[in-house]
Amino acid sequence: MGLLDRLGGGAPRVAFLGLDGVPASLVAQHPDVFSNLTALADAGSTGTIDSIAPPDELACWPALTAGKNPGRTGVYGIQDRETGTYETYVPMGGDVQTDRVWDYVTAADRNATVLNVPVTAPPQQDAQRMVSGFLSPSVEQAAHPPAVAEYLDGIGYRLQTNAKLGHRDDKSDFLANAHDTLDARYEAFDHFVDANDWDFFCGAFTATDHVNHFLYRDYLADGDYREEFLAFYEKLDRYVGALHDSLPDDVALVVASDHGFTSLDHEVYANAWLEREGWLDFDGDPETLADISDDTRAYSLSPGRFYLNLDGREPRGSVREDDYHAVRDELADELRDLTGPDGTPVVERVVEKEAAFDGPHDDIAPDLVAIPTDGFDLKAGFRDGHDVFETGHRTGMHTFDDALLVTDEPGLRTDAASLYDLTPTMLDLLDIDYDTTDFDGKTLL
Repeated sequence: MGLLDRLGGGAPRVAFLGLDGVPASLVAQHPDVFSNLTALADAGSTGTIDSIAPPDELACWPALTAGKNPGRTGVYGIQDRETGTYETYVPMGGDVQTDRVWDYVTAADRNATVLNVPVTAPPQQDAQRMVSGFLSPSVEQAAHPPAVAEYLDGIGYRLQTNAKLGHRDDKSDFLANAHDTLDARYEAFDHFVDANDWDFFCGAFTATDHVNHFLYRDYLADGDYREEFLAFYEKLDRYVGALHDSLPDDVALVVASDHGFTSLDHEVYANAWLEREGWLDFDGDPETLADISDDTRAYSLSPGRFYLNLDGREPRGSVREDDYHAVRDELADELRDLTGPDGTPVVERVVEKEAAFDGPHDDIAPDLVAIPTDGFDLKAGFRDGHDVFETGHRTGMHTFDDALLVTDEPGLRTDAASLYDLTPTMLDLLDIDYDTTDFDGKTLL
C-alpha cells in the first residue's frame, strides 16, 4: 500500500529492517534465494546505495539512523581518538552526538520500538522499548524496560553471534550459532511487530555481517560452505517476508543494509606499513597509540583511517601546521602507490578529510581515508611483529558501495542514493516534520 493510500487514515507508520552488511548484488543475483525481497522490490522500489567512508559498522549505523556524516554524529569507527590526546575509546550509544530517527519520533509524541541497532548501548530510557545492539554486555543490561529482558531471556535471545566460532576450520558450530541467533531475533521481532503499539519499528539483523566475514569467499569461490551460506540467506529472506506479511496496512516497510561485502584476500596492517616506510616509530614495544614516538609523522586507526601527527592538535605533534597539506599529499601519494604481494594496488582511492566529514566533531576526523581495492582489508595493528600483509580467519570484508535498499513504497528515487538519505525518507513516510538542513541526505520520496 502506498503513502497516499495510507494518509486517509491515522498517522502513517514505518517499519525499518536493517540487514547488516547484505550486498545489493547478492540479492539481485539470487532471486530464488531472496524470493520475498525480490517480490517486495518488484512491487515497490529498490536500489544500490553508497555507504560512508570508511564503511565501518560502528560509523555506518549512526550515519544511517541520523542521516548525518561522522563529523556530525561524532563516531568514525571501532576505535576513536580523544580530542587533544593519544587516548582512544570504543564508541557507544552515548558517544553519538546527535538525534537519531527514533528521537524525532519520540519528540513528536509517537512510539518507537528499536531493537539491536549497533551503537545504541546503553538503551535510551525515553524510547517505548529498546534493546541495544553490538557491544552491549548482556541482554538484561541491553533491554528497556525490564519486562523486555524477561521476555528475551525466555526465548534464548542472543545479542550477537559468537564470532570466535568462525575462527575454526570446521564452521558447523559457527553456522549453528548464527542460525540460533537469527531464529531468536526473528521471534522477538515478530513478537513486538504483533504488539502493534508502535509508530516506528526499527530492528537490525546482524548475524548476516558475521556470516559474511567468515563465509563470503566460500560463496564467491564455490567453497565448501557455499550452500550453507545461501541456505542461511534463504531463511533470512523468509523471515523478512513473514514480517512484511504481519505488518498492518498503514505501515510502510523499508529494508536496507549499512555497507556491501566482498571477498577478503589480505589483511593489510597499516601501522606496520607506516613504520616500514618511516612515517611511524614507537617508544619501546607498542601496545596502543599512546606508544608512538615524538618523531612520528602519521599513524592509522582501523579501517583505513590515517592521521598526521599534527603539531597543535596531537600532544606531541611533529608535522607543522604550515606543512599539513604537503605532508598529507605525500602520504596520499604513497598510499596510492602501495601494492600487494601480487602487484595489485591496495588502495582504490584516497578520500581527504574535508571531502567526507563536516561538522562540530570533525576535530577527531582522520586526515585521509583509504578505500581499499576489493580483497585488501586495511587494519591498524599497534602490536609489534605484524607483517604488512597477513591472512586471518576472515574471508569477507566491507565495501563502500553495493549496500541494499528495498521498500514496498513504489516510485522512490533510488539513483545515487546513500545512507544519509534513509532517515529523512523515513521521517517523510511517518509524516514527521524536520528541517532539511538537519541532514546530509535528502528524502527519496
